[in-house]
Amino acid sequence: MKFTKSTIKNMLFLVMITLLVIPQTRKPIQVMIHKGLAVFSPAVESDIGRRKVSSYDWQLKGLDGQHFNFSETQNKVVLVSLWATWCPPCIAEMPSLQELSNDYRDKIDFVFVSSEKQEVLKQFLDKHNYNLDVFMPTTESPSTFSVSSIPRTFLIDQNGNIVIDKSGAANWNSDKVRGTIDLLLSED
Repeated sequence: MKFTKSTIKNMLFLVMITLLVIPQTRKPIQVMIHKGLAVFSPAVESDIGRRKVSSYDWQLKGLDGQHFNFSETQNKVVLVSLWATWCPPCIAEMPSLQELSNDYRDKIDFVFVSSEKQEVLKQFLDKHNYNLDVFMPTTESPSTFSVSSIPRTFLIDQNGNIVIDKSGAANWNSDKVRGTIDLLLSED
């Protein structure tokens, strides 16, 4: 039996569709696809078009049960990531966020926010050996952080300007992001 290129492509397409329909294989495939897309750095907003954080009045609770007021990040460089453990693009970008956090956690604030249950978040972090500052909201988020899709990540400067606003997976451990953070820290 001789197969044409078109027949082979159609069979591969059907196999891929079948794998995406099966729940056990769908999520790993989606994560793999988003990891491929997450090789790109997020874009830096132009100086002129930067929006400001609408409010720092946001109450959060850490996985340790301690309450955290987002206002503690005011006048600091802060990276805010809105994410979930079930979200393939969130999972795809987590390794780069962990690497960035490893090198910058003493220089900037990292605030990872998820509305999931504490046990679910702890289990996910433990499974992947992530050491991130994860919080759950206890009050309504400021309008800046009211989003329709995740992941959504913001890099905010000391003046409350949103320097990076990225929806979807990205490479947060890139030279571009590191250079942007270093520049913001030098302006301090």
